[in-house]
This record gives sequence, structure tokens and C-alpha cells, in this order.
Amino acid sequence: MMNRSPSVGTPLVTELDKGFQPELVFPRMANLPHVLWLDSARHDETLARYSFLMADPVEVIQAGPRQMKSALTKLSDLEKAFRLDTVADLPPFQGGAAGYFSYDLNRAFEKVPETTFNEFHLPLLSFGIYDWVAAWDHVEGRAWLFSTGFPDVDLEKRNARAMARANEVLQLFEREEVVHEEAQPGRIIPANELAPCFACAEYPGVMSNFPKEDYLEAVRRSVEYIHAGDIFQVNLAQRLIAEAKSSSPQLYLKLREKNPAPFAGYYDFGMGQIVSASPERFISVRDRKIESRPIKGTRRRSGRPELDMFWGDELIRSEKDRSENVMIVDLLRNDLSRICDPESVEVTSLCGLETYQTVQHLVSIIVGHLKDEVGIREILEAIFPGGSITGAPKIRAMEIISELEPTARGPYCGSLGYVGFDGSIDWNILIRTVIASSGWWQFPVGGGIVADSDPLREYEETWHKALGLLHAVLDE
Repeated sequence: MMNRSPSVGTPLVTELDKGFQPELVFPRMANLPHVLWLDSARHDETLARYSFLMADPVEVIQAGPRQMKSALTKLSDLEKAFRLDTVADLPPFQGGAAGYFSYDLNRAFEKVPETTFNEFHLPLLSFGIYDWVAAWDHVEGRAWLFSTGFPDVDLEKRNARAMARANEVLQLFEREEVVHEEAQPGRIIPANELAPCFACAEYPGVMSNFPKEDYLEAVRRSVEYIHAGDIFQVNLAQRLIAEAKSSSPQLYLKLREKNPAPFAGYYDFGMGQIVSASPERFISVRDRKIESRPIKGTRRRSGRPELDMFWGDELIRSEKDRSENVMIVDLLRNDLSRICDPESVEVTSLCGLETYQTVQHLVSIIVGHLKDEVGIREILEAIFPGGSITGAPKIRAMEIISELEPTARGPYCGSLGYVGFDGSIDWNILIRTVIASSGWWQFPVGGGIVADSDPLREYEETWHKALGLLHAVLDE
């Protein structure tokens, strides 16, 4: 059984006034170091019930290629160094590590070639160790502040620290709203230092790392790999990019208004910010039960209920989209079987239809029960990155992605979320996401390529997925 430290108790809990809504508190906190808002912007009683806001972590774990193994070890060791039980019947994250894993962290586990261009050189992982968390239960309409007293383990010192930190945070919650005027601090990368970019005629100011014909050719090449037996499916993305026109907090508030999502979030990791409207959960872990919810299969929404219903029915009946989804379900069942008890892995929902602001998706659910010895590192080694954004078989699909996509993905298609002091986990997949850094907003969009993919339709699907982001980026 995994050797974990004994519990040092539970956090200090303060119920917050109903006026402290997350969208009102966030602007007051957004200038604090490493502010992170895990935001259930589109509420759901079971899927997206809670939101969490935190900032000013006790410690930051951040790594590039040379430090990634030691950083993973440090993050994993947190499970053993400090364990805090959660207060029952309250939101599940009450303190711990939170941040992101970059898609490019895949090279920590597999020999995947580098992409041709990586102009931004963003961290492969960035996590803060947060000793306090504000949490909202959107079903009950209540909110709480949790203060853990971390890193003190002596009961008297821990309680004193927890009280002091809680008082600091409450004062910040009550201050006047902070105005965020600068679009991006630090060095601005000149346009001529970016990877080759190509203007998008329909959206002035937006550029892609693919001209249209080159993306179509990349899809054709992917299909050739499938027919040759290299893979069954590969996820191919184009990176859209535009100059930053506002502060990242302002962009996030605009995005959540135009495209609310159940696994949305904002994270300032120092070198930049993640602004996400993700609809997809990668994994959650509660009481050693792990769940994954892969998305595969997309149709756009028209704003007309009858037409949307027709398109949704077409999606459900589409053999191509269902087979695409089932391939990833099989991949995830295999990945989870490496870290779960035998016979515990099962599919509880296959190809269910879920509707979002601008698109409809097919979503499946796979669950299992983790083996006793499995911790964060073992989970990552077995299942990261998510199969829905790589393809199958996963390693060969990632090799083809490195070959066909000219630029590094960075946080896109990685994961944003938390690891609680009690061992709980909830990570999204960073799709429908803007990465703000060095004066630019990057927002890649992609889709799964299978044997009967039509290049033009696949290209158009990437733009359907980009619509919610474009509305926010272009302020439409």
C-alpha cells in the first residue's frame, strides 16, 4: 500500500457571505501571484457543481525539460508529506496542489520527437501549493473559505497560521476591484520571431500555423497513415494566434460570458495565463475511484432548436463519430487497467450527447478503482496525455502529431486542475483554451482523424470549435 503520512486534521472553515460571488471576487484577486480559478461556469448538479478560487501559493513547482522529472517527484512526494482530511459534505477541494500539466510533458514518459517550432518555451508543468481555497457550491448557493495552515503540522502552529491566512484573504475579498490595464507583462515576441503564420481571411487579425491547403494535406497524410496500419485515429490541430488586446483577466470574464463551460478555468503561471472554456474532464479521483469522460464527435449549433436537434440526432447516428469515440474508450479502458484493480474498469455511458454554447459532442464515461500503490506519478505515466486529444495507438499518434503539427502545443491538450491534500484529483483537458504569453493569444483547435475523414469537413470542424473563442478574442 502507498505509504502516506497520517492526517493532521481538517482545515479551518469560514462560511462566506452570499455577496462574495466568484465573478465578483476574481477581479479583486487577479493581480495576486499565481491566481487560479477552477470555474464551473456552466453549472450542473452532478458534473459541474463547484468552483474554486485560490492565489498566493506557499510554494510553486514549475519545470522545463531539464527539471521535469524532479518536479514530478516533488509533486508526487506531497502526497506523503502532508495529508489533510476534508470536511464532510462541503466542496471536495479544500487545499493542495493545483495548476497545469503541458501536453509536451508526454516526453517525460515516452520518446516522442520535438516539434519544429517552440517560440514560447512555456513550463512543462506549473503547480502552486495552496494553503487556502475559496469554494462555491452552485447547487446550494453557498460558499466557504478553507485555510489549512500548511506547511505547519504542529496543531497549535497550524491553527494559528490557518486563522491568520483566513483573515488576510477575507480582507482581500472586501477590497475595491482592481483594474487590469496591461495586456501582457514582460518581453513581447515580435511577429517576425513567431513560427510561420498565415492570415485567416474570414477573421482579420487571426493567423494560423497552417495555410488551409496545408491543413487539408496534413489530414490526407493522417488518413494515409491509418490505411498503412500505423494508427486507427490521430488528433490533428491548427494553432490560431492573435495579438493580445486586453488583460488576461478581462479576456477570461468575456470568454465565460460568451462560452460558459463546466471545466473552465483561469491560471496565472507567471510567464503567462491559461484562459480556458473546456467542456472536457480528463479524470477525477474520489475515494480511490477514478473517472474519465472523453469527448469525440462534434456538430455545431445553429441557435435554432429544431435544427440543433436534427444535427444532434445525426451525430448520435453517425458511424464515423461513434467509431471515433469507441476507439478512444477502448484506449482509456486499456490505460486505466494498468492502474486499477482487475475487473473494476467499466464503461458506464457510451456516446451520450452533450450540448454546449456553440457545439454538441458525444461523451463517454469510463470508471475504475485505483490499486493501493498508485499515486499521482503512476496515474500520469499510465494515462497522460488524454487519448481523446492524441489518437490510438497513443505513442504512434503522438509521433505523427509531432511530425505534422509545426508548433509545440504547450498547455493546449494538457490538463488544468488540482490534487487535494486528501488525495482527491480533478483535471480537465485544456481544449477551447487561450494561452496568453509574450503579447500573444494562442488558441489551437483540432479534431480526430479516422479512415473515412473528409479533409475539408475536418478543417471546417476546427473552425466550429473555435467559434466561442473567436467571439471572445475578437470581442464580437
